[in-house]
Amino acid sequence: MRQATPLKKVILDMRTNTICWNPMEAFIFTAANEDYNLYTFDMRALDTPVMVHMDHVSAVLDVDYSPTGKEFVSASFDKSIRIFPVDKSRSREVYHTKRMQHVICVKWTSDSKYIMCGSDEMNIRLWKANASEKLGVLTSREKAAKDYNEKLKEKFRYHPHIKRIARHRHLPKPIYSQIQEQRVMKEARRRKEVNRLKHSKPGSVPMVSEKKKHVVAVVK
Repeated sequence: MRQATPLKKVILDMRTNTICWNPMEAFIFTAANEDYNLYTFDMRALDTPVMVHMDHVSAVLDVDYSPTGKEFVSASFDKSIRIFPVDKSRSREVYHTKRMQHVICVKWTSDSKYIMCGSDEMNIRLWKANASEKLGVLTSREKAAKDYNEKLKEKFRYHPHIKRIARHRHLPKPIYSQIQEQRVMKEARRRKEVNRLKHSKPGSVPMVSEKKKHVVAVVK
C-alpha cells in the first residue's frame, strides 16, 4: 500500500482482463484471462495457481465473488455466464439466453441470492444464484421438503444416472460445437506430449502440470 513498486509480479501466457479478491480469505484472488480460463492464486505463492477453472470457450471478461467466498461468477465473450465453486475446475451452472450478446460485466449481490450481468446489447439481467431455488416466504413444510430433497441429492450424487442429471446443462449450438472442437485440440496436444515423452531420453523432457503451463514467470 505504501510503495510505488510491486512486491511480486506474475506473468501469464495471455492478458488478464480483471481480478477479484475473495471476501472471506484475504490472500486468495481469481484472475479472468484471455485464454478462456480463470486462475485462482494464493498471493503467498504466486508461482503456481491454486486452481485453473476451465469451461468458457472465449475470453473471460469479468469475475466476481459471492459474499460467502465459496463461489464466484464469470462473464465471457462467448455470451454466457458461469458459476464456479472455488475448489473445482469445472462450473456448476451456466446461464445464457438467445438475445444476450457478449457479457461485459457481472456482479454478485450482497445477499448472495442474485447475480447481475451487463451485456453488449445494453441490457442488465438479473439471475438467481441457485436456478431451482423458490423465491418468497417458505412454510415450515416446504423448508423440510427442500432440506430432505437436498440430502437425497447429496446421498446419491455418485450414482451414474443421478450424476448425469445433476451435471447436464443445455448449451447453445455455437458453444457446444466450440467445446467439442477444443476437446479434440486438447486431446491432440496431450497425445503429442505423451509421444514426445515416450520417444525421448529419460529426464530430457520435463513433465509440466496443467497449473504451471500458463505461468511464464514470477518477478520478485
